Amino acid sequence: MAADLGPPAPVLTQRQEARRRRILHAGAQLAGRGGFEAVQMREVADAAGVALGTLYRYFPSKVHLLVALMEDQLQRLHAALRRRPPSAGCADRRVAETLMRAFRALQREPHLADAMVRALTFADRGVSPEVDAVSRLTTAIILDAMRLEEPTRDQLAVVRVIEHTWLSALITWLSGRESIAQVRRDIETVCRLIDLPEADPPDGTA
Repeated sequence: MAADLGPPAPVLTQRQEARRRRILHAGAQLAGRGGFEAVQMREVADAAGVALGTLYRYFPSKVHLLVALMEDQLQRLHAALRRRPPSAGCADRRVAETLMRAFRALQREPHLADAMVRALTFADRGVSPEVDAVSRLTTAIILDAMRLEEPTRDQLAVVRVIEHTWLSALITWLSGRESIAQVRRDIETVCRLIDLPEADPPDGTA
């Protein structure tokens, strides 16, 4: 893929990865029951069976933890999409189908979805690497649906607008201000940007 995927994540030992998975699972369980406010770091540590100091070495704050959970959810979705990719003939319909599958996956656990989205919106510069990882993964999922390996700058700009619209639709649905039907309409509308013809360059610039 031509999109910049950034530096690779630090390699964890098998034991460290198992510990990290327990922490993520504990955070997801707490968030799934009570949303953002229910994720307290001491309770996460207790549920994961790790010391509080150990938890903070993996995730400096609950925002870091919840953004990592969003990345984990998207990784699972990405793997599922590669096993069973969207089948529509047009790129815009494939992307819309992909994003609706992502939406439905989050819809199954609305408290967890709300916690992860709130973490993304609360994230400051200290969480930039984690937020960037989520963005890169979302971009990769959309480009896969478009079947693009070497997107142009204009195509990446369209992908960015689609990502923003998808997140905005998710936020407004979680807040009860938008129906699922409206979410679908918004996503299908923005995905039509994919198949719009490129504008002709100004005279003398071709």
